[in-house]
Amino acid sequence: MLFKKKPSPALSYDPAAVIPVIRASICTGEKAAGFQETAGGRFHEVMLIRSDKDLAEFRRKYGIKGEIKTVY
Repeated sequence: MLFKKKPSPALSYDPAAVIPVIRASICTGEKAAGFQETAGGRFHEVMLIRSDKDLAEFRRKYGIKGEIKTVY
């Protein structure tokens, strides 16, 4: 290939202020990845998760390692 896409650097977030979570709907099974504020519990959606590939992209994009909590 003549032109390759360079991987974008990981975006940052403040682990002291927010934690990465997956919000899942009990009724539809729809999942959304985002960050939940530790102080108020407010959820900020970043992307929709349709497959394991989307979840892997979320982890890579934000440099998340380890377990991600799922909330319903």
